[in-house]
Amino acid sequence: MNKIFKSTLVLTCLLFALIQTGCNSNPKQEQVSEEQLEIEHKLGPTMVPKNPSRIVVLDIGALETLKELGVTPIGIPKKYMPEYLDDLKNNPDIADVGSVIEPNFEGINALSPDLILMSTRQERFYDELNDIAPAIFIGTDNKDYLPSFKHNVMLLAKIVDKEHVAEEKLHKLEEKIKVAQKEFEGDPGKALFLIYNNGKFSAFGKGSRFGFIHDVLHIKPVMELKDESVHGQRVSNELIANANPDYLFIVDRNAAVVGKKANLSEVENLLVKQTNAFKNGKIFYLDPDLWFISGGGLTSVDLMVDDIVERFK
Repeated sequence: MNKIFKSTLVLTCLLFALIQTGCNSNPKQEQVSEEQLEIEHKLGPTMVPKNPSRIVVLDIGALETLKELGVTPIGIPKKYMPEYLDDLKNNPDIADVGSVIEPNFEGINALSPDLILMSTRQERFYDELNDIAPAIFIGTDNKDYLPSFKHNVMLLAKIVDKEHVAEEKLHKLEEKIKVAQKEFEGDPGKALFLIYNNGKFSAFGKGSRFGFIHDVLHIKPVMELKDESVHGQRVSNELIANANPDYLFIVDRNAAVVGKKANLSEVENLLVKQTNAFKNGKIFYLDPDLWFISGGGLTSVDLMVDDIVERFK
């Protein structure tokens, strides 16, 4: 009887221990799921903290969106920062973590972030950034610009628990875009988007880095372009003259990168002057900070729509 009693006691203790372990594990699992989100992005799934307090933002578009949502990061790339984000650039409480092209890894690591937001310009550094903290690719898909832009805004809003605010801002922006699309769809004029860089032109068409005027605003392209790389398709002055666009949109790369504006007489050469765009005063020089440095955020997309619409009034 003594042996039976001891065996029963041991089994009872083991059963009690198992029950206790089971009870203790469930609350812990629920706690983890409540405090973290699994985010699917271009570079793979990543677990991130929900409503993180220490965010380093390397993508300007994501930075704009967070600002619109009322969230302030702890670190940003202050070099090449657009003027309309000067309040963040000049904020002493926000650390400078280099540039969008060359992040300062030591500076980022010293901030002990719990989330890093990045895009195409930093893609080659993904592994290094992800070793510091969970890194999320938040860049827009040029071939699917508007849907990917809206997806990114709502993704950021979900992470920082500001979905209602984001929905309101997106709705207002979408209504503005619809009005612009209706206007341009009825315009027979055709356009060409060019980057000017030290005497050379690169053109961008639908589905490209600067396909915004075609893909979002529905301005008709003057020709189809095959090169959809970030650098665009190199085009000659002769090709521009032969294409004869009704509208020319030009961004001066040097003005954005080194702060030195190109000589107007070099841009508007003899062949460019043969186009309908020049003859009718329809060459539009776009803000290089807005169009070359930024893009893909709630602020810049709104400003880009206004920028184009205002030029046609």
